[in-house]
Amino acid sequence: MTNLRFGGYLLVALGLINMRYQTGHNSVVLHSLSIIVPGAFLLLATFLQPTKKFLEQKNNKVIVGIIVLLLVGYSFIN
Repeated sequence: MTNLRFGGYLLVALGLINMRYQTGHNSVVLHSLSIIVPGAFLLLATFLQPTKKFLEQKNNKVIVGIIVLLLVGYSFIN
């Protein structure tokens, strides 16, 4: 669960940094929020009991990990 929480924190931090450093670009808020919102949901999901059980399954961890990696890559684009 700790690795998934770190992934959530990472996405929120990258989204906020992205928002700060791309000030002035078109649609920077949408780009940053598309990184922040999934990170916040992931972080929240690691604390709620029903979603925590869902995230403890190995297949779901792999899927969420791939999504986090794709969002990290997306944060560097643009």
